[in-house]
Order: sequence, then C-alpha cells, then structure tokens
Amino acid sequence: MARSKGESIPAGSIDELVEFFDTHDMGTYWDEMPEVHFDVDVKRRAHLVAVDDDLVDKIAKVARTKHVSSEALVNVLLREKLAEAL
Repeated sequence: MARSKGESIPAGSIDELVEFFDTHDMGTYWDEMPEVHFDVDVKRRAHLVAVDDDLVDKIAKVARTKHVSSEALVNVLLREKLAEAL
C-alpha cells in the first residue's frame, strides 16, 4: 500500500497501532520502527513421531470421546506404558 504524505505511525495506544497496521503496510514504515532487543527462553520442545494412519484415526476417536487433544491422549498413553515397562 502506498504511503500517504505526512502520515506517520500513531503514538497512542496499542489498539491504535493495531488498527493503523490493519490498513497500512508495515514495510513502508520500517525505517521509523525502533530497534528492540529481547531474549526468548523456549522451555517446551515438540518431537515429531511417525504414527500409522489406522492408529491416528483410533487416537483421534478416543480423544474426542474424552474431550482432550490427540496429543494429550498420546502423552498419557505413552506415560502409562512406559511406567509399566520400567
């Protein structure tokens, strides 16, 4: 979107900024953006594991009946089986 002459980023509330950038291209105002530094401390990691198609369908069905996500159900089932094995 082309930048209108004299139009600058609003200095008011977050809501004003959100509304402004809903209708304006942030790239047009990139040089006016302040540089910020922040640390990200990611503690949770996701691991991808291949699961047979027929198992995915069964997991999804059971998860729906228990009103939990498939991911939560798989974690519970794996914990139970590992506890038995150990």
